[in-house]
Amino acid sequence: MKPEVLAVDGGGSKVDAALLTRDGTLAGAVRIDNIDHDGAHSHAYLDGIAVAVDAVCRAAGLEPEARPVATFGMYCLAGADLPADDRRILRWISKHGWTTEDVLRNDTFAVLRAGTDRTWGVGVVCGYGTNCSGVSPDGRTFRFPAIGMLSGDWGGGMDIGATAMWYALRAEDGRGEKTSLLKLVPGHFGMTRPRQLMEAMHLGRMQHDRLVELPPIVFGAAAQGDAVAKSILDRQADEIVSMAGTAIRKLRMNTLDVHVVLGGGIFRNDFQPFLERIEDGLRRIAPAVRVTVPTDPPVVGAALLALDRTGASEAAKARVRAALTHERLGRTLARVAREG
Repeated sequence: MKPEVLAVDGGGSKVDAALLTRDGTLAGAVRIDNIDHDGAHSHAYLDGIAVAVDAVCRAAGLEPEARPVATFGMYCLAGADLPADDRRILRWISKHGWTTEDVLRNDTFAVLRAGTDRTWGVGVVCGYGTNCSGVSPDGRTFRFPAIGMLSGDWGGGMDIGATAMWYALRAEDGRGEKTSLLKLVPGHFGMTRPRQLMEAMHLGRMQHDRLVELPPIVFGAAAQGDAVAKSILDRQADEIVSMAGTAIRKLRMNTLDVHVVLGGGIFRNDFQPFLERIEDGLRRIAPAVRVTVPTDPPVVGAALLALDRTGASEAAKARVRAALTHERLGRTLARVAREG
């Protein structure tokens, strides 16, 4: 059977793509790294989407140039933040002609749908950066611009890492309080002092965006009782509560048993006080809230959003969840890397 659906989930560091038949059978799925770009609003970021689509066509035994490769395309992409972004990205997608009908959503909508069997709720992504969107039971939507400090955002791997670096430097020169980050932050990069790391980045010997590697160091320090590290994570938790809570209020879901789905690398940690602080904060806004961290990859959400639109059966949706797993995508990542 010819694929009916092309589902794509594109974040700041990876792209997942899947081709599905109408009954939810998986024809092909791939995951590629997508880190060689200047952010989700860059042209190079979109080039990674094209690489993933070509790769999933080959995985499904299709010729990538024989377009359209599927009837319906659901593209859930970081960088689709403002209406102007939506128009620009949709023009780029349409130019490639991969699918007959193209639908673009921010990647938070894929996270939300992957983490619940409902079509409504709130989705939060906290990975390289952070974003949040919500859908009400009657289909109304709310989302943030999420373009960083310019839109009032704080959070994600880069902000946590940069803040850890800030505290480490101040601990070294005497402006700040003592913290184990003084040694842990430079030690992660094979250095002994924060100043060495600062100079390496300032002089261009090391890329500044490698600070995104530091969140596990911060979580580890917090688990060992470091007050500074814990304060960074408390700030992140409170920002998540603020974003998700605002979406709940805007969509008037305070009294509902709304599902809040937390996706992204920052939530893949074993530091329970972090998640507990988020849950406690959200319960003060919506007492019946249910907070979950999805086990399915976000591309499952993109596929389910497409199947919702095409009127697929519940059996078809269950088939997608069973087949499209992190394990399968991880195997394709290794194969794509070898072939690339």
